[in-house]
Amino acid sequence: MHLSYCTNVHPAEDLAGIIAQLDTYALPIRRRLDTGVLGLGLWLAAPAAAELAASAADRRRLRRELDVRGLEVVTLNGFPFASFQAPVVKHAVYLPDWTSPERLDYTLNLAAVLTDLMPDSASYGSISTLPLAWRTPWDPTRAAAARKHLDELAQGLDRLAVSTGRTVRVGFEPEPGCLIENTTQAAELLADVDTRWLGVCLDLAHLACAWEEPAAALQRLRAAGVPVVKVQVSAALQADDPGAAAQVLRSYAEPRFLHQTRSRLGPATDDLDEALDRQLPGPWRIHYHVPLHAAPAAPLTSTIPVLREAIHELVTECEHFDVETYTWNVLPPDQRPVDAAGLADGIAAELAFARDLLAAEAAVR
Repeated sequence: MHLSYCTNVHPAEDLAGIIAQLDTYALPIRRRLDTGVLGLGLWLAAPAAAELAASAADRRRLRRELDVRGLEVVTLNGFPFASFQAPVVKHAVYLPDWTSPERLDYTLNLAAVLTDLMPDSASYGSISTLPLAWRTPWDPTRAAAARKHLDELAQGLDRLAVSTGRTVRVGFEPEPGCLIENTTQAAELLADVDTRWLGVCLDLAHLACAWEEPAAALQRLRAAGVPVVKVQVSAALQADDPGAAAQVLRSYAEPRFLHQTRSRLGPATDDLDEALDRQLPGPWRIHYHVPLHAAPAAPLTSTIPVLREAIHELVTECEHFDVETYTWNVLPPDQRPVDAAGLADGIAAELAFARDLLAAEAAVR
């Protein structure tokens, strides 16, 4: 079992910046956790991935920089293409999607890089990616293009395994508002892909926002033969009485990321502002990744109970668990880290929470 934290919380998008963030964040986090090895769910923007894929020397350099700091990489986040910490991201994070050859090229570049980064002890490497596309526009032409690229992805991963002896698998990550929003849609749209190489990445905040019950969701995927190749350990924001919590919820509405909001009764919006303006009936779950170890501002809660149930189901199902709280820098000001040391402290506390939860589940199996 591998536990990591996802580095898409950091803005660096070139090799020099990526190496610098290892000293600013990853090394202090490892020391705070008092562990010999810290896992990173590395995010490489598309230009950096292309440069590394083209240069064996740069890949060796990055591997050395990781090794000397006691850092390991078995998984990459290939969802954001670039500029994930830009002032405004919103719908741009879904482009290019799987109808585009650029998305295929990016993902195959990541796979090539990962074969040289992951330790020899890893049984496979994983890459998370977007769930095909945002739900609109979608038509048979776009569906055919996406399917062609998924077939080419599987073929490319097969060739890579033959040439390197390393297995890399790609997980499509159900997300609110996308073509694949939940495990029902994942089971339907991914059932006939080549599951030697392709499967799902289950983000536990997204699972909660879909109001899915973890055991039933996992059974649905098993029945369809769709494997879970990666888990993103995350918690969403919950408002049991949105009207009473409206003022606090306004403090979470911010311009960088989409915060898709789902009512248990069915109504849904693509952002928190819209849900507040429309006064959707509650309770709500909001696609806002909140720190695992700390409660959000009252009267809000988080979906940690769903996370616990999901980990119980997944601990024998998957090897890769990646803590992905990318929203640290857009939290309400009183919860936001004031400097790099504060962010490192927060990420270390999340990892400690996840490590203890995973260890407790593994101990009883």
